[in-house]
Amino acid sequence: MTASGEVFDNNADTAATSLSRQPQLPFGTRVQVTNVANGRSLVVRINDRGTFAQTPQEPKCLDLTDGAFGRLGGSLNPDAGHIVVTQTVLN
Repeated sequence: MTASGEVFDNNADTAATSLSRQPQLPFGTRVQVTNVANGRSLVVRINDRGTFAQTPQEPKCLDLTDGAFGRLGGSLNPDAGHIVVTQTVLN
């Protein structure tokens, strides 16, 4: 279960935001996420919160599902599990 009460679907276009992100994005917020390295873009819906920490290097960290991460061109190799993205809040 996600923090919003939904059943987790690792292939959905959804994401969790860091609990330390200020301001928090409400559940249901749609965010356009674009991979800076390759220009691939998709819209994800916020349905969870994560305990990962916001840092100066990752000020607006999102934890994407594996499916969304892969569609953006990310590698599921644990050593390469981060990508730099731009984010645009749509609603």
